[in-house]
Formats: sequence, structure tokens, C-alpha cells
Amino acid sequence: MASARPKNSRDWVQRHLSDPYVKRAQVDGFRSRSVYKLTEIHAKEKLVKPGMTVVDLGSAPGGWSQWGVKEVGATGKFVAIDLLEMEPIAGVHFIQADFSESAGLNAVIEAIGGENAKVDLVISDMAPNLTGVVITDQARLFTLGELAMEFAVKFLKPNGVFLVKVFQGVGFEPYVKTLRANFKHVAAKKPDASRSESRETYLMARDLKIP
Repeated sequence: MASARPKNSRDWVQRHLSDPYVKRAQVDGFRSRSVYKLTEIHAKEKLVKPGMTVVDLGSAPGGWSQWGVKEVGATGKFVAIDLLEMEPIAGVHFIQADFSESAGLNAVIEAIGGENAKVDLVISDMAPNLTGVVITDQARLFTLGELAMEFAVKFLKPNGVFLVKVFQGVGFEPYVKTLRANFKHVAAKKPDASRSESRETYLMARDLKIP
């Protein structure tokens, strides 16, 4: 779920164009400013290493995939899925499908190597199409978060990591509680690249309690 735009769309566009992370992404050749949220967390937590298998949920337009596939290198595997179209990225196995539907989920499972496959990292930047009704949008966001968590719990290696975008508000505390029931270590991250007015935060869960 994206943060609400100002009432004046022209103000939002001007703010977006003057955003230092937008300008930086243009210079660095990344498709979105959100890549700097991931790289900032990685700088502190060392999320991605060569040879890893990574699944990127909600990958479009591809900023996280652009950066991540270079980090895993030729010996790694990078699988991405989004309902929206994403321009191809060398080394990324992209699936255009709805992860919340069986067909999308099954396509990801097949791409990582089947039901018995294990991955090192699951990153989720999924968000629903906004209705404008806060309670509804929040509920839909956490539904996606729960699906991402279920996938992570089933397919992560014992020492794997799950990073998911959520928003403060209704459903946040129950979601954190469920994460803590499944992972030994859970921490909230608010990267500098997240806009200050946004309720967006990232939850990082490490080390499954029951592999």
C-alpha cells in the first residue's frame, strides 16, 4: 500500500521529482527509488550473498531485482513475481502472475525447484491496489503479508531471512506476533529512503523456530 498523495497532485509530482532518491536512482540506472530501502537494510544486515537463492514478491518495476541479481551472481538464483508487467532483467526469472492465486504460487515453486526446494531469502514489497478505504486497504495488505510469510516459513532454509513491507496500524501487532511465533529474531526497519510521512516499515525475520 502506497502512502497517500497530497490533495494537490501537482505538489506530489514536484516533490517526487525533487526527491534525492529519485534523482539518485536515475543516475545509478535503477528503476525505482525503493532499491535504496533494500540496500540500506542490506548494508547493516548482509541480506544477500553470492550463490543465494532469492525470491522477490511484488517485484515490479524491478529495482530490487536489478540490484539483487547482481549480488547473488552467476552461482545464485533470483526468482521474481508481480501481477504487473516487468521489463526483463538478465539473470532474473520473472513470472507475471498473481502470487495470491494458486497459479502464481505454483509458478514460483516450480521456478525455485519444486516443493522440496529451499531458499535463502524472501523479500516482499507487495501491496494491494488501493480502494481509498483505510481499513480495507490495511486488511488487504496484511493478507498479502500473511501469504508471503506462509511461503517463507515453508521454503526458507533454517537460517534464512524474510523481509516484508507492512504499514503501522490495524493488523500490525498481530502480524508481528505471528512472525515471532515462527522466527527466532524479528526486528522492524525504517530505512532513510522511506518517506518520513509514510507509515511504511519493514519487518525482518531470521532463523525459523521449526525448520
